[in-house]
Amino acid sequence: MTARHCLPWTDLPETRAPSGVGKRSLEGKGASLVRVTIPAGTEAPRHSHDHEQFVQVIEGSGTLETDQGRVAFAAGSLFHFPAGTWHAAQFETETVLVESNLPV
Repeated sequence: MTARHCLPWTDLPETRAPSGVGKRSLEGKGASLVRVTIPAGTEAPRHSHDHEQFVQVIEGSGTLETDQGRVAFAAGSLFHFPAGTWHAAQFETETVLVESNLPV
């Protein structure tokens, strides 16, 4: 079966964590895109990934923390985390992100 070239996020199944965080994933052979909806007041504790990650903030706001310090973010912000880079975040408002995950 051939994958569709154009589809809306809503056609992808959503998983929802007990925290209320929702994720919809589009998996490719060498990368994935993940749309993440995060409720206001959510905190993501310090963590890292074994893969490189790019993040685009579509809507919402909060604070990102890395070894470079703390910085406020809002819609239009971009994050880049090389593999193994720790980061943490606090989400002040409901936030929608799109992650691009690339294996090392």
